[in-house]
Amino acid sequence: MIQIGIVGGTGYTGVELLRLLALHPKVEIAVVTSRADAGTRVDAVYPSLRGYCNVVFTPPEVESLAACNVVFFATPNGTAMLMAEQLLQRGVKIIDLSADFRLQDVKQWEHWYGMQHACPALINEAVYGLPEINRAAIKAARLIACPGCYPTAVQLGFLPLIEQGLIDTQRLIADVKSGVSGAGRKAELATLMSETGESFKAYAVAGHRHAPEITQGLSKFAGAAVSLTFVPHLTPMIRGIHATLYGQLQTDVKDLQALYEQRYKEEPFVDVLPQGAHPDTRNVRGSNRCQIAVHQPQGGNTVVVLSVIDNLVKGAAGQAVQAMNLMFGFEEAQGLQTLALYP
Repeated sequence: MIQIGIVGGTGYTGVELLRLLALHPKVEIAVVTSRADAGTRVDAVYPSLRGYCNVVFTPPEVESLAACNVVFFATPNGTAMLMAEQLLQRGVKIIDLSADFRLQDVKQWEHWYGMQHACPALINEAVYGLPEINRAAIKAARLIACPGCYPTAVQLGFLPLIEQGLIDTQRLIADVKSGVSGAGRKAELATLMSETGESFKAYAVAGHRHAPEITQGLSKFAGAAVSLTFVPHLTPMIRGIHATLYGQLQTDVKDLQALYEQRYKEEPFVDVLPQGAHPDTRNVRGSNRCQIAVHQPQGGNTVVVLSVIDNLVKGAAGQAVQAMNLMFGFEEAQGLQTLALYP
C-alpha cells in the first residue's frame, strides 16, 4: 500500500484522480491540498466521494506531502515546478499533470506559457508519460510529465504511420475538438454552457500551446522534425476529445487496418475499431480508453485517422494513474478497469 498526495484536489482533473484512486486496491489517499477549501473534508465538497474519501483538504506544503510515496500535481501550469525539487530530494516521486515538464526546450516553454521556468534542471530528467511509447522509462522514473489531452489523442493516432515512415511528415494536419471541461474548473465567460451551447468554434488557430508538445513527440517518432497544422475546436459537450488526423501516404500500403491492429494489439487502453468504423466520444466517456479508426477515402493517397479519448481520463487523470501503476510495479490496468458511461 502506497501513500498518495494530490496537489490541487478541487479541479476537474483533481477530482477525477480522487474518483479513480479512491477505489484503487494498492493506494491510500493521504494528502489532498486546496488553499481555498483547507480545513474542509473532501467529501463535503464532492459528495460523490462520501464513504470513499474522508481526508480533509490542507494547504499545499512540502512537509506534509513529503510523507507520501508519490504526489500528483493537478494544478495550473507553473505550480509543480516550484515544489518538485524539494519533494524529489525527500524521495517522493512526482506525476505532474500540468505542462511544467513536458517541453524539453526551456525557451520554447517560457514563450508558450508566459513565465520563467523555476527549475529547468529537472526538465531533462522528466519522463514523458505516454505509456504506449515510454513504458520502460516510466517504470524507472521519479518524475513524470503527463501528456496533455490534445497531444495524447493526436500522437496515438499518428504513431503507427510515422513509426513505419508511411506518411509525409511535412504535411500533417490535426483537426481536433474538445469538450469545455478541457478549459478547467473556473468561472470564465467563454466556457459557460450558455455561451458554448448550440455553438461550435475553432480557436487558437494562430498557435496553441499544445502544438509544440505534439510536434516534439511526433518528431521523436519520425527521427526528424515534422511540420504540423493543428487547429483545436470547442464543442458544446462536457467531456471528450475527437481528433481527425490527415496524412499523405508516401508509399503503397496494402492494409492500414492491420498496421494499427498490430501496433496496438498489446496495449490495454488503445482500442482499434473494425474497418470502416467511426469512433464516438460518448463511447470512451469516463474510461481510460483511446478508440481509433483508420480510413483511406476512395482508396487515394490521403489517410484519415479518427482518435477519441475522454480528456479528463486518458487525457489526464487516468493516464497519470496508469503511469503510477508502472512506476510502482502494479498491474498496469489496476484501478482503471472502468467501462465508458452510456448514454
